[in-house]
Amino acid sequence: MTSRVSLPGLRTPGAGFDQPFEMLAACHERVARTLDLLQRLQAHVAEKGVDDNARQAARDVLRYFDKAAPLHHEDEELHIFPPLLRGDIDAATQAVVRQLQQDHVDMAACWAQARRPLLALVDGVQDAFSPAESALLQRFAAMYDQHLQHEDRLIYPTAKAVVDAPSQQTMGREMAARRMPTP
Repeated sequence: MTSRVSLPGLRTPGAGFDQPFEMLAACHERVARTLDLLQRLQAHVAEKGVDDNARQAARDVLRYFDKAAPLHHEDEELHIFPPLLRGDIDAATQAVVRQLQQDHVDMAACWAQARRPLLALVDGVQDAFSPAESALLQRFAAMYDQHLQHEDRLIYPTAKAVVDAPSQQTMGREMAARRMPTP
């Protein structure tokens, strides 16, 4: 295979947990790269079939959406959405927050289905995506893309304006603690 399917340039974000909003934005960059990888994986499998690079790309997508994405959603559910649902935030923004909360539920349900063909590909059980599986993977990516746009354009800037510095410090510590391995 001449072009790699694997995730290009996985890098550690420049922001740390002491800058939680920047860390959340870096997570969105990783989501976008992983969704791009998923799209390239589908094209590769359709054109060239399954090979080691395709299986590794599928593992990378699975790892991200099985582990990192749920933690990211939890960060938002605990630290971003609550301050926007109380206080002096306008009703339109609160409606977007409620939609994003529902998106988390819907995306988790869609992922539960979408991960199956990826696992089958990794396990060598299948060597192509059916049209229905491709449509499901595309729907999953589209759901995420729309979700990220709302958060990046409206929700994160609004939350950053209302979450004070001490609360941001607490937020960062709690985000880091959720990612620490349990003994």
